[in-house]
Amino acid sequence: MTTGKTLIRGARPLGADPVDVLLTDGTIAAVGADLAGPDTADAEIVEAKGAVLLPGLVDLHTHLREPGREDSETVLTGTRAAARGGFTAVHAMANTFPVADTAGVVEQVWRLGRSSGYCDVQPIGAVTVGLEGKQLAELGAMHESAAGVRVFSDDGRCVDDAVIMRRALEYVKAFDGVIAQHAQEPRLTEGAQMNEGTVSAELGLGGWPAVAEESIIARDVLLAAHVDSRVHICHLSTAGSVEIVRWAKSKGWRVTAEVTPHHLLLTEELVRSYDPVYKVNPPLRTERDVRALREALADGTIDCVATDHAPHPHEDKDCEWPAAAMGMVGLETALSVVQHTMVDTGLLDWAGVAERMSHRPAEIGRLSGHGRPVAPGEPANLVLFDPTHRAVVDPGSFASRSRNTPYRGLELPGRVRYTFLRGRATVVEGEPA
Repeated sequence: MTTGKTLIRGARPLGADPVDVLLTDGTIAAVGADLAGPDTADAEIVEAKGAVLLPGLVDLHTHLREPGREDSETVLTGTRAAARGGFTAVHAMANTFPVADTAGVVEQVWRLGRSSGYCDVQPIGAVTVGLEGKQLAELGAMHESAAGVRVFSDDGRCVDDAVIMRRALEYVKAFDGVIAQHAQEPRLTEGAQMNEGTVSAELGLGGWPAVAEESIIARDVLLAAHVDSRVHICHLSTAGSVEIVRWAKSKGWRVTAEVTPHHLLLTEELVRSYDPVYKVNPPLRTERDVRALREALADGTIDCVATDHAPHPHEDKDCEWPAAAMGMVGLETALSVVQHTMVDTGLLDWAGVAERMSHRPAEIGRLSGHGRPVAPGEPANLVLFDPTHRAVVDPGSFASRSRNTPYRGLELPGRVRYTFLRGRATVVEGEPA
């Protein structure tokens, strides 16, 4: 794209009837039938051919690995992968090296994001110093920094000390921040390798009980209610967790939750292969859990989809199961998995997808300029998605530096054709611009 104007012809905003959409100087200038005229004479033309137009996706849970693990991912490669998946903003988790527990580190990540050009990067600050769970990190300083941090998490580790968790919730309440909790009671998961149940017993792998997640969620929603602060539950994975969050919301408490694409689709049965690509934290659960997660996302108990994009170098996954790292890449396949599990099953329409992959995560993260309606005057952060396309997942084609996808060889629907960040195309016909 070379001009300040782009005319998208025949797009279907949120899956509705086809219209034209004119982008001018970073904003949506007009939406309507047949916008051809003097105002569009010098515009770049994108023929949408009935593709679905959504607000740019927002991820609340991305691991970009920089600084410190650039062998897995960098801010540049991670944001390029994000754009290819239809994302215009991602929240970068704090478990880097050094940990993002100071204003200096979060500002470094934020500036790297600004220079990448593919999508906006909002750093998440650590709750505790070094993710060690012993002392609160510089929450106020990170919030007051240029990065303007609003979300804090020790993701990868649980803030298991109830006093530390309470103090963190009290602290961030002053600036309407949120604590995003990795719900995992550490004593209940010592030596755990996969979901606890019949399959773990048959395979001889250490079991990861559902109660290890559910007990922390129950404690934290009570703490959030006690101090009237905001808590967000990361990568919720069990039917029991759904019920706790549903109960907390019925009380009017300030609780939100996310689910990953892989927990919407995959089950513990895949671990029978002993392929470490399926090793993830929290672990893949049962078919019953998958059904409960889908229903909860559909009815709004679970607020949003978040990828938990966790890149690893080849050697960290190409090893025996107990030694393998936990995590999967997910930015480039997220929208396709959501179409497969939620749209094609009739659980969500495209407006519902926009709500759960753009509007709500932007709102939870207090990220202005993203998650906005497809309407005149709004920022032109958009994704043009072809839901009729089908293709087999080939990790060799990924923009991410890592290839640890659990969908290798699986046919999934849909393809991101274009992603626009403030009116500028970051992806053109499926490839990074």
